[in-house]
Amino acid sequence: MLKKQGVPPEQIDLLLRAMNKKPELFKKIAEEVKKEMDSGKNQQQAAMEIFSKYRDELSEVLK
Repeated sequence: MLKKQGVPPEQIDLLLRAMNKKPELFKKIAEEVKKEMDSGKNQQQAAMEIFSKYRDELSEVLK
């Protein structure tokens, strides 16, 4: 999916490594985004809100 959206392979690799490093963080983020979407927000709004909430943890795992 990311390849189809034009995301460079290096960024895809970085994201996959981060997801493998801390799968519980990404699971929690996905669950919270879904919850926000179920309450009426669109995917982009929900993702932005939740990613902001976990900004520090994401920054650490993406190093």
